[in-house]
Amino acid sequence: MRYESSAGNQPAAPPWPPSLRPTTTVDLVVPVYDEEATLASSIETLLAADTGPGIEVTIIIADNASTDSTPRIAAALAAVRPNVEYVRLEQTGRGRALSRVWQSSTADIVAYTDVDLATDIRVLEPMVEVIRSGLADVAIASRLHPGLEIERGIRREIISRCYNRLLKLSLGVGFSDAQCGFKAMSARAARELLPLVEDTEWFFDTELLARAEWSGYRIHEFGTDWIDDPDSSVDVISTAWKDFKGIVRLRKEDRSRASAEPPAPNTGAQILHFIDVGIISTVIYATIFLFGSQVVSAITANIIALLLSTVANTALNRCHTFGVRSPHRRATSQLKGLAAFGLCLAFTTAGLEVADGFTGAWADLGTLAVLTVANLAATVVRFVLMRTWVFARGTRLSVSPADRPAVTSRSGRLAEAGSDHD
Repeated sequence: MRYESSAGNQPAAPPWPPSLRPTTTVDLVVPVYDEEATLASSIETLLAADTGPGIEVTIIIADNASTDSTPRIAAALAAVRPNVEYVRLEQTGRGRALSRVWQSSTADIVAYTDVDLATDIRVLEPMVEVIRSGLADVAIASRLHPGLEIERGIRREIISRCYNRLLKLSLGVGFSDAQCGFKAMSARAARELLPLVEDTEWFFDTELLARAEWSGYRIHEFGTDWIDDPDSSVDVISTAWKDFKGIVRLRKEDRSRASAEPPAPNTGAQILHFIDVGIISTVIYATIFLFGSQVVSAITANIIALLLSTVANTALNRCHTFGVRSPHRRATSQLKGLAAFGLCLAFTTAGLEVADGFTGAWADLGTLAVLTVANLAATVVRFVLMRTWVFARGTRLSVSPADRPAVTSRSGRLAEAGSDHD
């Protein structure tokens, strides 16, 4: 079983020695709607799964207003199984169920799996391990890694791959499979991200992962075998349309709703990343100037090279140095970055004045050297401007306990009690 990670900028916690590691509690939610035929067998399969040492799993059946015998079966399972709980919601929506139960959880890690158990349950242990060890904040299963045993129709395979490519292009995210029904996250990530997620249905997964990545949370993917449920009741066309509307909403929304406050920046790492980007943009500048000066004047070539290298510099620093992954305000960032264009232009114009007297075969290289020094002279000021203005950190969004919805449970282990009224 393999995994790959998306970059983040939160420090990893030091791992505990196995003999001293405390027990990690996990709330594994199983959202259900009219699943009387498979619910009992699925829960028994989950109970029999080996989750590894030091992991205490509670299975929470989240009933989305079922109209068949699902409530009776779920309640009976919770009555006889000490690590099974049952929660009833009077409204449908998988996202609604997950958000309600996760926000009311007191566990160290929250997770969910679809009731059809299409995803290999063995992936739960490494997902929990990578979170509790401090190496990740969110762990997801992916069906789109090469070399996996995936059983599903070609139509759904194509739709899934096209959808995830659309997410990469439109939202700028790096995860490969947004909709696979097996995910886990730390309690802290859940507390900070869930109040921001608006969708209550199938787009919930995508929105949650996008906000996590935009906020700098580390997402680890685990490639896993997967078997399609031929009796799935999901309306692919309707779901795809709702997902498309969700993408449009995320693209249009105000930045204040775009993400939780990213972690505090590591100044030393930012400086090193800024230097990396500076080297790359300087090479871009030099290349454009050398070729441009052969067809236009040196001053014109300088302006063109400086403009294009500044755009590239801002884009690279946005993602690589300052960890801004949200697609929002890219144009604003570029405009602010171009404000540094005037500063760089002043430095390089002065450099051209110095190099004006250069003659001979080495004149172009001498001019280039002077302009390179002028560019480097503006680097420190540009870094300060980017850190304090162009990519300045905002104000943390918070939700008071009174505003957090809650649910009830048989054992009362969940944090709060309440009912559905939205």
